Amino acid sequence: MHYMNTLTELKHKIKYIPQLPGIYKMLDAQGNTIYIGQSKCLQKRVRTYFTPTHKRNKVDKLVSFIADLDYQVTDTHLEAKLLECRLIKEIKPLFNSQLKNDGRYVYLKIEETYKPRQALTVTSQRSENSYGPFRQKYRLYEIIDALMTIFPITKKNDQYQLTYQPLPLSMDQTSFNDNKNILKELFSDTSCMDSFLATLENKMQQSAALYNYATAAKYRDIMRGLNYLHFRISDYNNFLSQDYLLKIPTTKGIKLFFVSKGQILAKKAIKNPTGVDLDAFISAGYTLKAAVSTAADEKAAVDYHDIIYSEIKSLPQEAVKQI
Repeated sequence: MHYMNTLTELKHKIKYIPQLPGIYKMLDAQGNTIYIGQSKCLQKRVRTYFTPTHKRNKVDKLVSFIADLDYQVTDTHLEAKLLECRLIKEIKPLFNSQLKNDGRYVYLKIEETYKPRQALTVTSQRSENSYGPFRQKYRLYEIIDALMTIFPITKKNDQYQLTYQPLPLSMDQTSFNDNKNILKELFSDTSCMDSFLATLENKMQQSAALYNYATAAKYRDIMRGLNYLHFRISDYNNFLSQDYLLKIPTTKGIKLFFVSKGQILAKKAIKNPTGVDLDAFISAGYTLKAAVSTAADEKAAVDYHDIIYSEIKSLPQEAVKQI
């Protein structure tokens, strides 16, 4: 009966939550934060937890522990997502499954030492010829297993050569070294990766034309895996090397963000920013940039980087300026 009273009180409290972006915290009877979320519209999002329409067992279990809730309004949805990320890492709420375990993120590494059947591996620490960090360790293992079926990759007259083998081939020392150098080339040069993907595309089409649909599907899976790696390595590094000015509308006008090295170095709300305002803001951002170093904990930083990167991709063209 006490829970029903608490539920009634919570539903009443939700009526006074603003319809603005921000983060919300679900608290248990001892005042511990058991879940943190974010939304563009706090009131609408929090209300969904206490309606009978959801069909998620995890939500039902969470709601049974909620004794109180708290929230914090932000100017923009971007700030809400970044605040949610920081708080989850700091508090590590029981019911949050993502963002809090960044220590488990891993790297894809090209093997340096000769191994007949192993050209790539997954490691927990950055080392020479490693890429990442990646959140999904098992996704990397799946990609490695798929790539093993086309090793060793060779090159002739600047053309990549490969053949799918259901059972991975054993490489001798020479083919291992050649394969290793090609992998380094693919992961460091976008044009090389594009050429290699075109070769795989051709192989897939040839297999399909011969009604070898199972083999064609294998080539397709390899291409998907490489596209994932290419995105995480090439596009991500390009994002980290660029500076951006973001202009995001708020209820009070425009909020400016100066982004460099994947971080927000400066932000300022201006009702109607002029060209002079923008130039001054950018100049201040560059001053701050000179004093900023790369984050020491890149595993934790990758989540913040991804939030900002996704925001840049989702904003309309006029709201993003590469500077």
